[in-house]
Amino acid sequence: MATPFDGPSTLPYSLPPFREVRLEHHRPAFDAGMAEQRTEVEAIASSPDEPTFENTLVALERTGQLLARVSHVFFTLSSADSTPELHDLEAEVSPLLAAHRDAITLDSRLYARVAAVRASLADRTDLTDEDRRLVERTYTEMTLAGAGLDDAGKERLTAINQELSTLTTTFERNLLEDTNDLAVHVSDEAELSGLDDGAKSAAAAAAADRGLDGWLITLPLYTGHPWLASLTDRGLRARIMEASLVRGRRGNEHDNRDVLLRIVRLRAERAELLGFPNHAAVVTADETAGTPEAVDGLLSSLVGAAARNADDERAVRARVLGHEVESWDWAYATELLRGEQFAADSSASA
Repeated sequence: MATPFDGPSTLPYSLPPFREVRLEHHRPAFDAGMAEQRTEVEAIASSPDEPTFENTLVALERTGQLLARVSHVFFTLSSADSTPELHDLEAEVSPLLAAHRDAITLDSRLYARVAAVRASLADRTDLTDEDRRLVERTYTEMTLAGAGLDDAGKERLTAINQELSTLTTTFERNLLEDTNDLAVHVSDEAELSGLDDGAKSAAAAAAADRGLDGWLITLPLYTGHPWLASLTDRGLRARIMEASLVRGRRGNEHDNRDVLLRIVRLRAERAELLGFPNHAAVVTADETAGTPEAVDGLLSSLVGAAARNADDERAVRARVLGHEVESWDWAYATELLRGEQFAADSSASA
């Protein structure tokens, strides 16, 4: 099947042709993109020529252009304009993509070529700092991904990564479904005091879309709803915050607790397989801090000052509100303080 992803975009700045993309285009493009990249990588890994920066690192960077095009469009759509059909397809292709990435990253032949180029860096005076950085990054990423494992280790690692990919997709879908299910229904317009007409209109439209009377306050995927800064009704603010906090752990079909526990266990097994004591050690090994202990030391040094600052801010907000501050009061009290201290009104039009 011909798809809009078959060639580079002709739009300005190479923007994707979203208007031409249909649901049925994604899977064929994913399959073609993975097959194309496998062929490209196989040519590099099996090359009889001596490994060089150009025929290994540069060539590897140029692989997978079709797969990159479809991936950018698909995952942008699945996160920003999600539908059940896109979610089903994401659950279908995620483990395939994980296996595809592992087939490249864990290829012993490719790893040996990258290692050989890295070992020859001292003799290459023509490479730029960016070139050398690419060599080091590729070697480090492949090493931490498990390219140095034996065949049995790679086989188990690939299975773990595929399951983690599926679990991550399941977790995200459960979170989205429960977020949608927990939208707060409002029947009395007086409770919406503090919202502007545009926000009220959006809430009314959301209710109408679900066949409800009144207003529906949908939840963003992060916890701090932006309307908490405006709503004067404390009870409604509490309902919104409590709905946000209970997502994914209500014992319904969208409960994520078992999913999360399985993710944690698989990450622990993967860390041990890679020679690390825990998942945190794997993550920080390639970061500036270097170890979980270094991260913990930095954060621990900030705890005292941060706690004192939070206590001071809580006291100020309690004074403004005239009562103790709960999580659903914080943004509202902050907005009152902005008005008191700076005569600022974030809801005012320019």
